[in-house]
Amino acid sequence: MLAEENNPQLRVAAAQREGAVAAITTARAYPNPTVAFLAGPQYSRMSNAGRGPSGVLQAYTFTQPIELPSLRKARIEAARKAQDSSEYGIESARLAVRGAVKQAFYQVLRHRREVEVADENLKLIEDLRQRIETQVEVGEAARLELVRAEAEVATARTLLRSAQLRQVTALSVLRATIGLSAGPPLDPRGELARPIPLPPPQAMRAEMNERHPILNQARAEITVAEARLKTEIAARKPQPSVYTDYEHQPDLGFARIGVNIPLPIWNKREGPIAESVAAVNRTRAERHVRELELAAALERALGLYEVATQQIQSFEEGVLKEAEAALAAAEAAFRYGERGIIEVLDAQRVLRSVRLDFLNAQFDLQAALIDLEQLRALDLGANP
Repeated sequence: MLAEENNPQLRVAAAQREGAVAAITTARAYPNPTVAFLAGPQYSRMSNAGRGPSGVLQAYTFTQPIELPSLRKARIEAARKAQDSSEYGIESARLAVRGAVKQAFYQVLRHRREVEVADENLKLIEDLRQRIETQVEVGEAARLELVRAEAEVATARTLLRSAQLRQVTALSVLRATIGLSAGPPLDPRGELARPIPLPPPQAMRAEMNERHPILNQARAEITVAEARLKTEIAARKPQPSVYTDYEHQPDLGFARIGVNIPLPIWNKREGPIAESVAAVNRTRAERHVRELELAAALERALGLYEVATQQIQSFEEGVLKEAEAALAAAEAAFRYGERGIIEVLDAQRVLRSVRLDFLNAQFDLQAALIDLEQLRALDLGANP
């Protein structure tokens, strides 16, 4: 899919995953040792025996921090959990990009159909204007009728230009959503969806809770916060360091080895542990918020789907045919002189409005289906 190759949102998510993988390497690293070297002259003055030995004094020290296994294990576990969260982040970004591309794609189809409706309406009104012009020339109609027809033609042309502008804008949005730079013009081809049978709402809600990457990422963030809390608790234990040194004096030398253990007297890490506990509580609350948001989005998409389905059925069962029949009757009555141009223009406006409402209902149905696919985390990889 072009969007997966070019969309910057996916590249951002991929970079975050790379950072999470690098964090595991960081967590596995051992602490570095410290080496020190000291040198300087030595001299002493003795009151009874004269001067003592003098010369160069040299000292070498080596310190190696020893990391306790509990702290190391907790830190690595937190890094691995963060990588799992980044994987779900990529899935979430991919799902959002695919949904946005499909929405933009069908917006193009919608506005293209609006252009067709507006163009057809313009042709009907121009044909009517020509007939009225002929009637005016032979004296069968007043010139006011022609003025009204010309005004209606101007309005129809304005509506056509507006529809064309919306189509161009929709194509630009589609290109930006895919992530394409300037290039050959896009020419999407497809049809708006028809009503289809859906699983029960309870089944879709269970499917969403199990598969949606946003919820999975929220659960992963909880495990990350819990692992970081374990890390802070493990860091309370003093981490010893092995210390050894060698000192060379002009008249003697000696070596020592020992262990340095910090005493947790003033700082017992109460603050970092409390911050980690708050982070765990925050991630749990955020997961609950996301569950509520997705549940509301699912309910909203189902409602939109049901309303759009009812509207489409209403249009197909009678409203659209009635509007077309009303226009045909008005045109026939106009040809026989039983009705004026006002009735014909009104019938054309009604038909145009009904066709646009029917198109909007079809797009609402398509948009609801895309939302339901996203919420259920279905495969959106097929190109529309």
